[in-house]
Amino acid sequence: MSAPLESLRDVIHRHGLDARKALGQHFLLDPGVTERIATLAGNLKGRHVVEVGPGPGGLTRALLNGPAESVTAVELDSRAVLVIQELAGFYPNRLKVVEADALKCDLTELCAAPRQIIANLPYNVATPLLIGWLRQGNAWERLTLMFQWEVAERICAAPNSQHYGRLAVLAQWCAECAIVMKLPPGAFSPPPAVWSAVASITPHAQQPAPALFKAMERVTAAAFGQRRKMLRGALKGLNGDKLLAAAEIDGTRRAETLDIAEFDRLARVHFALSAQ
Repeated sequence: MSAPLESLRDVIHRHGLDARKALGQHFLLDPGVTERIATLAGNLKGRHVVEVGPGPGGLTRALLNGPAESVTAVELDSRAVLVIQELAGFYPNRLKVVEADALKCDLTELCAAPRQIIANLPYNVATPLLIGWLRQGNAWERLTLMFQWEVAERICAAPNSQHYGRLAVLAQWCAECAIVMKLPPGAFSPPPAVWSAVASITPHAQQPAPALFKAMERVTAAAFGQRRKMLRGALKGLNGDKLLAAAEIDGTRRAETLDIAEFDRLARVHFALSAQ
């Protein structure tokens, strides 16, 4: 291409691509930041990357400037779809644009393995998106995702800490999780009200079967649904006394004191009891 790429701010102005609160949009425009996020995902040579919510394409450009085999951009906002489609001519045969709601489609169908997700997620749907991808842990090599700082803390929290809860158990049961970058509100346009963070989530080699994942979802929902209750009360609807006895866990404990291995025992026992 003879013409150079426009600056992101010029592209936003030309397309009238103002960030919309209803879509949870906060754009990353600093190429130094987007390049660093792309680097945090590791060596992408031979990898197929899915990006959710590319907006004006700052992170998309950084990913395409790297060694990834392909980048698939999934965008719900039709205005942003037009912006990302313009990039295709600058990166022939490496960029695919899909106009879709990522909550309603199976991203594994969009590209071959080995595949990763790298995204500055729309903040209003980040948690359900992550849980959906954890259910597909075998399909993803790594997830490198931008969240609100508090959500990132909840993903990576340790037992007996303020932020430890259902999301931490589900994420750490399926993957190695770490916060690898923290960003102030001013890094975004428009600035959100809170700090943000990139979490690196690398699925374990062995993943729970779908039925066992559902069992863990039920156990953690009940256990953390009433945090002040002892487990024997919180798990009453799941035949708690029998469940706790079989898993060899004291029913007077509270959910936040259990580590991942103990929740794993509870989920497996609940699955076995439900199958009887």
